Amino acid sequence: MEFSLIGSFIGGIGLFLLGMKLMTDGLKVAAGQALRHILSQWTRTPLRGFFSGILITSLVQSSSAVTVAVLGFVNAGLLSLLQTAYVIYGTNIGTTMTSWLVALVGFNVDIQALALPLIGLGVFLHLFGGAARRGALGMALTGFGLFFLGLAILKEAFVVVGGAIVFVDYPSEGWGLLLFTGIGFLLTFLMQSSSAAMAVTLTAAAGGLIPLTAAAAMVIGANVGTTTTSTLAVIGATPNAQRTAAVHVLFNVITAVAALLLLLPLLWLVQWLSVVLGLGDAVATELAIFHTLFNILGVGMLWFTTPHLVRWLERRLRAAEEDRGRPRYLDKNVLATPALALNAIVMELERTGVFARQMLLDALSSEQHASRQLHRDRSVLERLSQAVYEFTVTMQRAHLPEDVSEHLPVALRIARYYLEGATLAVEIATAQQELDYIQDPRLNESIGHFRSECAALLALSDPMQEGYSSEAVQQALSELEEHYQKLKTQLLHAGSDERIAMTQMVGQLNLYSEVRRAMEQSVKGANYLRGLAEWASHLQRQQEPPPAADPPSPPDAEVAQ
Repeated sequence: MEFSLIGSFIGGIGLFLLGMKLMTDGLKVAAGQALRHILSQWTRTPLRGFFSGILITSLVQSSSAVTVAVLGFVNAGLLSLLQTAYVIYGTNIGTTMTSWLVALVGFNVDIQALALPLIGLGVFLHLFGGAARRGALGMALTGFGLFFLGLAILKEAFVVVGGAIVFVDYPSEGWGLLLFTGIGFLLTFLMQSSSAAMAVTLTAAAGGLIPLTAAAAMVIGANVGTTTTSTLAVIGATPNAQRTAAVHVLFNVITAVAALLLLLPLLWLVQWLSVVLGLGDAVATELAIFHTLFNILGVGMLWFTTPHLVRWLERRLRAAEEDRGRPRYLDKNVLATPALALNAIVMELERTGVFARQMLLDALSSEQHASRQLHRDRSVLERLSQAVYEFTVTMQRAHLPEDVSEHLPVALRIARYYLEGATLAVEIATAQQELDYIQDPRLNESIGHFRSECAALLALSDPMQEGYSSEAVQQALSELEEHYQKLKTQLLHAGSDERIAMTQMVGQLNLYSEVRRAMEQSVKGANYLRGLAEWASHLQRQQEPPPAADPPSPPDAEVAQ
């Protein structure tokens, strides 16, 4: 009997989870681009973002799926953090739809009479609908059927268990409430579905296994537990994604604390609303009302403070690459003095060049694996280049001397060279990851020699080092070009002799063509930067006031002493 009961409980949860997955996946596919359109176009204002979150979550029946999708939109720059916050508030209201489905349909309808036809119709549509929306709709209908079938099995299991084990006398206040809140959180974390945890809670309460206050605490815990999905999803993600997950966690935690502190007044209000709305006094219905009510309370508490919350998170949660991507020298206070402003641009471009050269060195030494750090450094360099561009444009708007104005386009050219080198570094590392190791010893020796020369050229092309010579760097680049042509010939011969495969030969040729281009960009940036730095230094010396003469000694100073 006990084994059968445990099997029924596990099977019910399994069917419920499978049903939720099929339902969510099917509805997402059936909706097509509608969800993307809603997220990108219907979130322009806080109110529209809020209702978009409710609508989308109600459609796909998964707040976790919507939150993860929103994380992607934030990373892509389609949504701001402020817009995302209001969408997340909406998803927390939309996810209460599952509670209402369980309470109103699961306990008032002959579930098997509803579930089995839905499963049959859904499977038929999925089999004969193919990859079209009809097939996805069939998957969703099958999910609905399994959802209700799992719910029916859970109900029967809890009715039997409720007759033998009753937790009515278990402490349902103080630490007991915290215990049940923890159980709700743990159920959601283990099943990675707050909807499944809600179904377990509602059916357990309806079966008489736990009292209303304990069930309400479990609902609060499940509501907090749903944040684990977004928290796990942003491990190692971008700062914007981490801030979005932080909004989700803060909203749910603050809402949970408020709901626990106001639990008895909220439950009294729930019972009053049940009577007023004519929904009866069923425990499942009261819990569905409670679930919706305390989420609305949380939205009301945070709605007007959200802009301050977002600004606080943007200041606190910063990644190392964001700090590195902030300009150090481009201060608006120096714009009034062209010589100082130009010198600030030179120093910022020097930082940019260091990043670009280091990226190329990392790419050359990355062997067969593309480094994630290269992608981060590329975004750092892009932000620095954009900052240089904006600062230069601001300078151009001022009334500058003609000689200063003529040199500003050079700064933009240098930034473009370094940015192009950084982009090539990422492409080089990615290309190396896709190429097989070359077995030919002579060819490997030539490739290693060419890479060493590239590294030496990068070390030589630091324009701020003492004794830098544009002529020497250009000469080294010319010698590198000769060795590139020899390596290219060797690769072509190796391909024609079938010592390497044709695809391998083409891949290696493309790779080292990009390496050569990257070296050219680095040298061009270095030579132009050296010239700009020398001219900025000359301009600054011209504008420095002449040194003051020593003050004359007072008359008869020695006598006075």
